[in-house]
Parts: sequence; C-alpha cells; structure tokens
Amino acid sequence: MGSMPNRATAPALPRRDQIRKEAARLFAARGFLGVGVDEIGKAVGISGPGLYRHFAGKDAMLADLLVGISERLLEEGRRREGEADGPRAALDSLIDGHIDFALDDRDLITLHDRELLHLKEADRRRVRRLQRGYVELWVAVVREAFPPLAVPEAEPVARAAVHAVFGLLNSTPHSAAPQAPQSAGPDAGPDAGAGAPAERSGSERSGSERSGSERSGLARDSMAALLRALAQGAFVAAAAEAEGPRPVR
Repeated sequence: MGSMPNRATAPALPRRDQIRKEAARLFAARGFLGVGVDEIGKAVGISGPGLYRHFAGKDAMLADLLVGISERLLEEGRRREGEADGPRAALDSLIDGHIDFALDDRDLITLHDRELLHLKEADRRRVRRLQRGYVELWVAVVREAFPPLAVPEAEPVARAAVHAVFGLLNSTPHSAAPQAPQSAGPDAGPDAGAGAPAERSGSERSGSERSGSERSGLARDSMAALLRALAQGAFVAAAAEAEGPRPVR
C-alpha cells in the first residue's frame, strides 16, 4: 500500500481564541443582542456555562474583542513606525498593516461600527483612548512624510486625510471577496472545527461574507494593491492641497 501524502495542517486554535473567533462571527452576523451564550458555546463545541471558564459573559467577550483589536492596532502601529527607515517607509508600513487588519478581521470592523454602544462605559472610554492614540500616530507620521502637511495650518488637512483613509480601508466588508473558512486542523479534538463550520445558513453568515459573495468582490491580493494605491494617493493629494495652487508659468 502506498503511503498517505503529506498534508500541511493548520494548528489548532487555543480554546479562548476559538471563542473569540466565533463570538466575533456571530455578533457580526446577528448583532450582539441577537446572540446567546449557549449559541457561542455550541459553535465551539462546549456548553454555554463552560464559556464562563474563559469569559465572565457576553459583555466580557465584546470588550475583549473591541479593546483587544484597538490595543493591537496601536501596538503594531508603534512597532512599524519604530522599525521603519524614514517617515515615508513608516507611512507605507502603517498602510500595509491596516490593510492586513481590514482584510483579515472584517467581522471586527462590523462589530466596531455597530456594537461599540453595547460596551460598558469604562471599556468604551478605553477603546476611544486607544483609537485616539492610533490616529495621532498616523497624523504625526503623515506630517513627517509630507513637508507641506508639517506646517501648523496644515494639521487639519493631515488629520482629515487620515480619517478619510481609515474610512476607505475599513470599507472592505462591503467590497472584498468573502474570506475562506479556516480549519482548526484534524488533531484539534472533536470541536476543533468550531471556528469554521463547513456550512452556514444565510442568517449565520457575517455581513462581510454576504456582501463579498453577492458583489463578487476583489480577491485579497488585488484588493490590497488597490487599497494601498488609493491610500497613498490620498496623502499625496492632501499634501498638494496643503501646498496650495502653484503659479502658472
């Protein structure tokens, strides 16, 4: 008998990460108020009460998701800025990092847009504080990268450009192709595939998946290249606006 072919298998997600992934998917699909703890437990193959060994409840799951991604964006942004060789390279790296987030974590974008109001006040303030830090990081890098934006009177233009680029990049749930399901691997136990069921009903698929399939969105590499070009072009346009009209010769 011939030997079985070697197949690369995805590593199993830790249980807490499985819960995060399924909570994000379900909250994005039907809203925070429309999903119960038992349903999240079923998606990862454990009883609803078993979730309480990992999270205190739904509120804690939502806070973990939204605070966590805000922390990750800021930390990753600071790392990219610190490792870059100059402000232009730093800006390009920030753009690439945010594109990766926008394309790979679309459920979290949907959650932030729709469910931030369901966070407890302290958690909502924390998310806002982290977001402000992330915006200020981008504004500082943009103004270093483009001298016309560095003058004090051009600061509002730089800030507006940063927010416009965020809006562009975060629009990907409505324009990118649907994300492929990720398997947790055959060795992950009886509930390992909980993060990516093979079949989902129309009501269970996230808004990002429905919009992608319905609109036949661009594949990931093509979408990333387009977003990168558009973001870079937006900052070039902002710098030209700040510089003002050039004299006609």
